[in-house]
Amino acid sequence: MAVRGVRGATVSEKDDPENILSATRKLLNAILTENPDMVLEDIASVLFTAADDLNSVYPAKAAREMGWNQVPLICAREIPVPGGLVGCIRVLIHWNTDKPQSEIRHVYLGAAASLRPDLSGKS
Repeated sequence: MAVRGVRGATVSEKDDPENILSATRKLLNAILTENPDMVLEDIASVLFTAADDLNSVYPAKAAREMGWNQVPLICAREIPVPGGLVGCIRVLIHWNTDKPQSEIRHVYLGAAASLRPDLSGKS
């Protein structure tokens, strides 16, 4: 069994816990919908990053609230590249699966679709 990376991103409209957690939940639910074979027991770990302007709550809290209690989660600050997407929340899920990389579905929601237009049509 291989470990595959599943990428995703979204944008929070405001730097407040309700908006950040809601955006993160929507992103994680969309990833689960696009990858219906993904089950929590097969997720090795998850890395979240947040844009520099988001600091009122850890995006990983949304996963915990969704029941991802046994999955190792960590949050980090996104590199503040000039012209980068404001309010961006990114995720990298490490998934133990037999699926080939070509069958993994990455999800980019809303304004974050501009980050990977080559993948955004799949979500």
